[in-house]
Amino acid sequence: MAGIVIKPRARILHGHDWVFSSEVLKVFGHPADGDVISLKDGKDHLIGSAIYNSKSQIVARRFSRRRQDLDQDFFRRRIEQASEYRDRRNIDTKLRRVVWSESDGLPGVIIDRYGDDFVLQTLTLAMDMRKDLVVDAIEQCSATVQRANQQGASGTHAQCCIIERNDAPVRKAEAMELRSGVLRGTPSQTVVEVAGVKLEVDFLRGHKTGLYLDQKHNYGIVAEHAGGRRVLDCFTNQGAFALTCARAGAMEVTGVEENSENIAAAKRNAGRNQLKVEWVQQDVFQFLRGAEKAGAQYDVIVLDPPSFTRTKSGLRDALRGYRELHTRAFKLLAKDGLLATFSCSHHVDDSSFLRTITDALVDARRSARRLRRFEQAADHPVLPTIPETEYFKGFLLEMMPGR
Repeated sequence: MAGIVIKPRARILHGHDWVFSSEVLKVFGHPADGDVISLKDGKDHLIGSAIYNSKSQIVARRFSRRRQDLDQDFFRRRIEQASEYRDRRNIDTKLRRVVWSESDGLPGVIIDRYGDDFVLQTLTLAMDMRKDLVVDAIEQCSATVQRANQQGASGTHAQCCIIERNDAPVRKAEAMELRSGVLRGTPSQTVVEVAGVKLEVDFLRGHKTGLYLDQKHNYGIVAEHAGGRRVLDCFTNQGAFALTCARAGAMEVTGVEENSENIAAAKRNAGRNQLKVEWVQQDVFQFLRGAEKAGAQYDVIVLDPPSFTRTKSGLRDALRGYRELHTRAFKLLAKDGLLATFSCSHHVDDSSFLRTITDALVDARRSARRLRRFEQAADHPVLPTIPETEYFKGFLLEMMPGR
């Protein structure tokens, strides 16, 4: 098997599973992009099997600490192991992330489940080249689960549908084209229930794989604070926070979103749940500036923006944007108001995010207590040795009156 020899101080020798081009000491055996290769240290000891792509800054991603090929049985076993882990954590079997890339030993593979519909992303070249094997493994695992659930009951098994959402810009780093479409079956489910609210799922055009599954446990938490209060949901997307707050008895709810398709979906979701929300199609920064000039005030504000940067080079601009966003939100909060704020930018770590919030409090001349920290859902497990598996963070803050 072809492979690479790793430099002595490479991060993979300290627990990480990635090898950057600058960490390669020698390439042997002429590996082709997408191949499975051997990883060795300077003493010729095998340190694992990895997928290879010379066109990527991350030239190798380890998926096993022993010699291992990417065959049908491998994918089936890894998907089964990932599912069993989530079963042990009592995560909803019908609405969850089944596979989360390196966290489940499948670098670049993301599988989300919405009932009998599965959404697949293959974000690394090697996994994309073996997409048919992954799809076959999903079908096998789905059929096994159905048989177990039916426990011998008569009747045919529902055929699962598998949708490809490979339109994520990160694929460009692996020199791959962007595409979306149905790989197997016919989409059968377009509505799911989250925190008591029914939401439509657009598998082919919705953000990420259709919904923010990493947020699903936070909708109800924020809604617990909404009863009888004025709520502003910024970057509302399809209205999940706004609608769960309305369902919880908020006095009035405003959802702001720039994308017209998302606003249309949010309105359909409101009608489906018979909930009243004022929807505003506008850039959030413009809306906040206008609300401040108008002297508006809110009791609860939710800030759940899309990623402000996908690269380390864009960090400074991202932090500048977060600071302005929070400053304007703090100025609009009532004296004992609550702010639920989130960041899904991996390059914005906890300390940077908190520092930006602190700077915004100073700019707005407000004081606040931190009530809780939000984390990505348990079906997005984090590996301490691979910090990139943790990208999501958030805080619930309470304004301090008279300060």
